[in-house]
Amino acid sequence: MKLIATCLTAGMLTLSGCASVVTSYDHLEGAPATLMPRTSTYKDLVALPRPSAPIYTAVYDFRDQTGQYRPQPASTFSTAVTQGGAAMLSAALAESGWFIPLERIGLQNLLTERRIIRANLERFGRESELESLSAARVLMEGGIIAYDTNMKTGGVGAEYFGIGASTQYQVDQVTVNLRAVDIATGEVLANVTTSKTIYSHEVRAGVYRFVSFRRLLEAEAGYTHNEPVQMAVMSAIESAVVHLIADGVDRNLWNLQNPEDRNNEVLQAYRSATSPMLL
Repeated sequence: MKLIATCLTAGMLTLSGCASVVTSYDHLEGAPATLMPRTSTYKDLVALPRPSAPIYTAVYDFRDQTGQYRPQPASTFSTAVTQGGAAMLSAALAESGWFIPLERIGLQNLLTERRIIRANLERFGRESELESLSAARVLMEGGIIAYDTNMKTGGVGAEYFGIGASTQYQVDQVTVNLRAVDIATGEVLANVTTSKTIYSHEVRAGVYRFVSFRRLLEAEAGYTHNEPVQMAVMSAIESAVVHLIADGVDRNLWNLQNPEDRNNEVLQAYRSATSPMLL
């Protein structure tokens, strides 16, 4: 009975709100741009203990290796995940405080500008004033390796005398791999794979019934909420960076500024999450 009462209430709210549907979206048109929202993994990333010295790091690419495309008309192809993984990884490395990313994604553009500067300096015999580019000690490799859809789906609904309501949900998952490579030897120092679930749900309510002879009442309302895929990718990358740092600290690949920070709560939390889960 409670579910039926809820359905009736949803139908009445649908009818009373029909007049304001047209104007309810006016506030969205002038919404100002904002910074990208961050998840809990970002808080962990910036709460890490400080290193003895940050490491110069190169990121050439962080590709989408899933081959997944969004459902689109046959003539349109759109990737299911963001193609900006390298930019996200560079940002996460810098914000951790453990690494100094060097520009390698737009290296050709950087070299072109340096040639222009050197040509101008040579005219005055001052070409030696242009400093050399910094060399990286560690190369970050990897990519977005999986995007699984419809891992879990479900819903519930009810209808009584043409008045009904329903809800549905769907769970997807994105997986990234991150490797730290020693540039001097080519050795893979650390290898981390992380996953992030993506939740979507839909709520609908409607009325469909005859109110009098030859008069049919039909109304419907609802909303959907889809977690942005790029935020899930960013969260998975941030988590991979934290796991990589924690693993490197435990294996003495890089050192803490304060050795007592080895028991830092963030490092401890990520250590406890490293044990494999059996499905």
